[in-house]
Amino acid sequence: MFANQSIKELENSQVALTLTVDAASIEEAYKKQLDKYAKEATLNGFRKGKAPIALIEKKIGASLRQDVTFQCMEDDLKACIDTLSDEQKPLPFYTPVLQDEESLIPFKANSDVTFTVNYEVKPQFEVGTYKGLTVEVPVVEVEKADVDKEIDALRDQNAMVIAKTTPAAKGDIVTINYVELDSEGNEVAGTSRADFTFTIGSSYNYYQIDEEVVGMSTDEEKTIAKTYGADFENSDLAGKTISLLVKMTNVKERQLPTLDDEFAQDVKDEYKTVKDLVDAKTSELKTNLEARMKDYKLSKLIGEVSKATTITIPSSMIDFQVENQWKDLLKNNPNLTEEQLLKYFELSGQSKESVLASWREPATENLKVQLIMEKIQKAEDFKPNEEEFNKQVAEMTSKITDAKQIEMYTEMIKDDLTYSMVPDFLLANNTFKDGKKLSYADFLAGKADEVAEENK
Repeated sequence: MFANQSIKELENSQVALTLTVDAASIEEAYKKQLDKYAKEATLNGFRKGKAPIALIEKKIGASLRQDVTFQCMEDDLKACIDTLSDEQKPLPFYTPVLQDEESLIPFKANSDVTFTVNYEVKPQFEVGTYKGLTVEVPVVEVEKADVDKEIDALRDQNAMVIAKTTPAAKGDIVTINYVELDSEGNEVAGTSRADFTFTIGSSYNYYQIDEEVVGMSTDEEKTIAKTYGADFENSDLAGKTISLLVKMTNVKERQLPTLDDEFAQDVKDEYKTVKDLVDAKTSELKTNLEARMKDYKLSKLIGEVSKATTITIPSSMIDFQVENQWKDLLKNNPNLTEEQLLKYFELSGQSKESVLASWREPATENLKVQLIMEKIQKAEDFKPNEEEFNKQVAEMTSKITDAKQIEMYTEMIKDDLTYSMVPDFLLANNTFKDGKKLSYADFLAGKADEVAEENK
């Protein structure tokens, strides 16, 4: 059993824990193991278990003492950690590191052993001001144009594709045959393609000839000369001029349904008129805007608190976070093995190490936000809604009989519920002032901060 202990704070959220294991405990464990070995040992000239203890000790005493002492140290370390406060305990994914091991060996008989382990702990910090702040947010409203765009998208989803007898225009679906020609007008081997279909204006074609095929009719053939800039995205074409023989074999257009009551009913049975459809889409967009604005306000608030808060995130926390992200990546791509995923990254000039390295900075910021939220949760001492709390506990523990497990789940549920109260608390205890007007589309595209920066 450990005789005494001391904890010293180090830099970067590390501590040094020093323990002394008393000699009596070590000797008792050593004698017990020696006796056990003696009963099983077979030495030349002696029957099993009859060899003198002194002879056995001379043969294996040093190595046995070392094993026993290390085991005593490990047992006492575990026992000591159980007595520490949560702030002093090692992070659950960090293994304490024994310091100056070489100075401890060889262990001497009848002697206390004092040793030190270093390990990372949960960061201790003072959270910045998180109440009474004023944060500027953009003014965003759902306009008629936003609703029209949603309804146009619905019409597009329900469009019919029909043959077209007039020349091709932007937005039409065309099918072409093509082949490159050399300077003498001969076909270049390996460049022909038949029955290639694309939508004009999408640029989803190798030569990006969308503009050049506008105006062509079915069965029309023409030679296109196109020069590509030195910075063209396709390096095979960059800086070159090519001749392409193109034949239009098919032109189709998307015929949008008329926006009338019949269309509204086709979208959803509960819609009887166009007005019903428009009102429903307006409500959906407003609800979405409200949720996104709430997230944005919270993000801006947390950002302000984070600026005023200094936290040293232990490297093991960051390691654990990015490794879990990697596992999630594998889980979310069940059709790919890890080897295939690594091959994919290799082809794009990356490796697992470089990918994880690129994740470290955002992971660090996410951990900082989480720690700040937990600090506020603890400082405000939130109480969960009793009805919801009891309901979740009953659901989670209905088939559990072990008292310790029930206690663990109960604390976990309480912690989850009170943590979820932090966002609304922050939103209710801070002020938001109107900034510049921003369109709904730009706000959803994440351009709020970009626009705010431009307007400074």
